[in-house]
Amino acid sequence: MKELTSYNRVAGYLNKVFDLLNHEFFEGALSRPTITIQSTPKAYGHFSLREDTWVSKLGGTHEINIGAGTLSRPIEEVAATLLHEMVHYYNYVNGVQDCSRGNTYHNRKFRDSAEAHGLIVEHHDKYGWTITSPSDELLEVILKYDLTDILINRNEFSGFQTTGGAHNGVPTFTGVAPRKSSTRKYVCPCCGMSVRATKVVNIACMDCDEQLLMVG
Repeated sequence: MKELTSYNRVAGYLNKVFDLLNHEFFEGALSRPTITIQSTPKAYGHFSLREDTWVSKLGGTHEINIGAGTLSRPIEEVAATLLHEMVHYYNYVNGVQDCSRGNTYHNRKFRDSAEAHGLIVEHHDKYGWTITSPSDELLEVILKYDLTDILINRNEFSGFQTTGGAHNGVPTFTGVAPRKSSTRKYVCPCCGMSVRATKVVNIACMDCDEQLLMVG
């Protein structure tokens, strides 16, 4: 796969990741929304409640946005943001009110649904159960499909980082630096065969009888 350094390529890639997460965590129950890459100040992403946020002759769709200034985080963090917004989408489709206080406070219904769909959830005093990170199950999905980091980012944030998510475009909170990648890539120096792991391992290529080298 070519490196993800093109905006157009990344846009298509996010749709691919949505389809994979939809298959793995929602049994394909979610119709594909319009996935956008736009600035979301103080947030990693949002889900739009309106079913006609985007319209065409085929009808209307919801929108899931990934913040343009947050794309180059480790892929598991980008996937966790996308999955966070997909949980909002799933709850909306199933009539679950998972936010209050102007759609900024994530309640326990969001927490329970997120934890049932591949996320680890922590509590924030002001914004509720909104701090999400990838579970081991999500990391295994990332390894299974060999998802790679996005290597392009809109240069719009300087001096602060954001975390969490936003519901219907309302930002959650700021001030938490992104985590380092939880996955590591190992490559055979002889044949180039590669694998990913969620921890430091000693692993060898049986064809070349060479130890794999960690490259990222």
